[in-house]
Amino acid sequence: MNNAGAREILTRELAPYCEQSYEQLCGRVGAGPRVSEVVGPSGTSYQIEVDAQWNSKPRGNVQVIGSIDDGGWRAFVPLSTSFIKAPDGSFVAE
Repeated sequence: MNNAGAREILTRELAPYCEQSYEQLCGRVGAGPRVSEVVGPSGTSYQIEVDAQWNSKPRGNVQVIGSIDDGGWRAFVPLSTSFIKAPDGSFVAE
């Protein structure tokens, strides 16, 4: 798997979630991961999972975690990134 290309795809796929309000992200908590498949510029097929969860307590900060793999060995240890949004809509430093 091309890690740089996969990270670029994952960043692009998480961008719409970064734009969502805190309340919208709260609505995703507990819904389970959203899974999609994307084909990269090289023709490699990637599976992406995005999940939202409470960071420490209900109605506190929301952490959104995205992971990507190509179905190879990376499926066991996917490349991942995340962000945390506070109730006031600000991003929390990780």
